[in-house]
Amino acid sequence: MLPGRHPGFTRLLFIPGLLLSLGACSNLFFVPMQTLLRSPDELGLDFENVFIESSDGVRLYAWFLPTEETPRGTILFLHGNAENISTHIGSVYWLPSRGYNVLLLDYRGYGLSGGEPSLQGATDDVQAALHWLLDHPHLDHNKIIVLGQSLGGDLGVVAIDRAGLAPRIRALILDSAFSDYRLIAREKLADFWLTWPLQYPLSWLISDHHVPEEAIARISPTPVLIIHGQADVIVPPHHAERLYRAAQKPKALWIVPDTGHIGALTRPEIRDQLVDYLDQVLGHAKPSARAELTPIANTDR
Repeated sequence: MLPGRHPGFTRLLFIPGLLLSLGACSNLFFVPMQTLLRSPDELGLDFENVFIESSDGVRLYAWFLPTEETPRGTILFLHGNAENISTHIGSVYWLPSRGYNVLLLDYRGYGLSGGEPSLQGATDDVQAALHWLLDHPHLDHNKIIVLGQSLGGDLGVVAIDRAGLAPRIRALILDSAFSDYRLIAREKLADFWLTWPLQYPLSWLISDHHVPEEAIARISPTPVLIIHGQADVIVPPHHAERLYRAAQKPKALWIVPDTGHIGALTRPEIRDQLVDYLDQVLGHAKPSARAELTPIANTDR
């Protein structure tokens, strides 16, 4: 098992019965866990406990993983909808050894963060974490990157757009993100016979104030990289293609064969390719000669 990864990590994003019982309100997207199952030092990593105050006073908890060398950049990591940073660290624990600091944020209601989960609250939390990084006296403010997986990717793009921070973010990376909250809710409702007839009426109860597909079109010229597993049955790859079409240049789409939901970063070759991409965006290296992952994967710089 990958270090830091927990069996619950691969649970379905949306349980149809939960959708039905909650009446499809926006909070159904959150399945938090308060208990931290491990800490970075158990993986041999240096780390700092970080507390960040959100705009409404909610106290947020995060881990900061510093690189041992001169940082090539700093990444804000936004995890998916379930559990907390202790079960998602497996996606990014390797980045400090490749020269990148990482800040792992738990949204309100997750881990040791206060408050109760909500779309608006989590969006505010991401903005607070971004400002914490951009205001940090010992970090290079010109080398801040956002990496969001699944729900975290959607929170990231909406937060950047709403806060007007696109000019200050060097790259946005979305891994297994969905294009629209209402669309993914309809798709999950349609998967279950009991909720199939309710897919449209229930999905319309979800707020349309947080639409990743619309937000991503407005954050140019921030470079956007969209990564998605071709075998993702939780968030199908057509969501990545919709996000890619909506995004402005510079943008890239990697569809990774034989890979499921948030599984791309478990593959060594994808990690190498991601570091190449980051180094290029930040001006550390010339464009890589690595082959495209699939015929539909494109990089427009």
